[in-house]
Amino acid sequence: MWKIKPPIAFPLEARYRPILESLVPPDPMSQFHLKRGSPEEEFPDLGRNCTLMGRILTPAMYRRQFNRCTHSGVIFDDVIRPGLEEPGYLSGPVSVGCVAGDAQSYILFCDFFDRVIEAFHNHKITSQTPDSDFNYDNLKGGDDLDRLYAVSCEVSVVRGVEDFCFPTHCSRGERRQLLSLARTALQQLGEELPGRLLPVEQLNQEMLPPPSPSQLRTGVGRDWPDARAVWVSKDGSLVVWVNLEDHLKLVSTRDDANIAEAFKSICVNLLQLEAHYKQLRHPFIWKQQLGWVTSSPADVGTGLRTSVRLKLQRLPKHKRLQDVLKRLRIRMDKTESPALYRVSNAATFGLSEVGLTQLVVDGVKLLVAMEKRLEADGGIDDLVPTQK
Repeated sequence: MWKIKPPIAFPLEARYRPILESLVPPDPMSQFHLKRGSPEEEFPDLGRNCTLMGRILTPAMYRRQFNRCTHSGVIFDDVIRPGLEEPGYLSGPVSVGCVAGDAQSYILFCDFFDRVIEAFHNHKITSQTPDSDFNYDNLKGGDDLDRLYAVSCEVSVVRGVEDFCFPTHCSRGERRQLLSLARTALQQLGEELPGRLLPVEQLNQEMLPPPSPSQLRTGVGRDWPDARAVWVSKDGSLVVWVNLEDHLKLVSTRDDANIAEAFKSICVNLLQLEAHYKQLRHPFIWKQQLGWVTSSPADVGTGLRTSVRLKLQRLPKHKRLQDVLKRLRIRMDKTESPALYRVSNAATFGLSEVGLTQLVVDGVKLLVAMEKRLEADGGIDDLVPTQK
């Protein structure tokens, strides 16, 4: 057994420690000696900023956040920097334009983050705990998509680990500790689903390209590729990315577009990983009013993304497409192929995991029905749904 040496006692330190501790300011921000002007002098230029951060942030709100700092050293300028360096465009999807450096950011800067989350997910934050449902048997359909149109599907979920900063702010030591935890947890998962953990250095650039300028600006690409890894199951049904844009990202991809099976794989393995992390005394980060939280407010709530690649020729050109997508609460993005589109849930907050996946299943079926109607030179007005 290791013998721990008693700490060396310094008489003067013991004598003056109570006095010194009483002089330590309660506000962590006051420990920093940043040469900054007043909030009015430091307020950023948001005139051409098209992010949600740029639309929501006001001088009064900036003034309230200005002198706040989390225990790990995240200040408000760290939160909004991504949106200042990438102000976005007038056309196309609107980005949140901000990141959280740690879980405490969502509490300390809540009057800002809450507004961003509500605007992005189109759902009001209340005192009630968000719904959660990992019972994959509650999903209706998902294994019966028309293969003439549905090419493949992917279900992914992200998680943050308690007691660690998010990748946007974490240190090299934290990142290496997270990799060590992941290695232990994934070894336990491998007892039921065999797989192997690979450092990203062993992957070719087609599987994982180097960090983009955006990732370097937000901080998630720092010290690349130190302590980044990927776990791949032997049967190829599950991939777990470690220390990329989030602490953990589980991905299940299927070439037969069977959403039901992909969703089942995510539910079963995520719950097992959650149990393993709890045994390691580092559970996933959960906030009562927000649900599961990670570095991006665009992923709070469930952290779940369900997507299907669809072959569509006529529907993307229809004048009512954007209205249909908004009513279905899904989004459709272009891919590398001109006739192939990626359809996914627009939000991760406001519905349970089953509820969000059901939106995509029902939405894909309706989009395929509309495409078929247009191929027959018919109209789709009678197929347009009411707002979900």
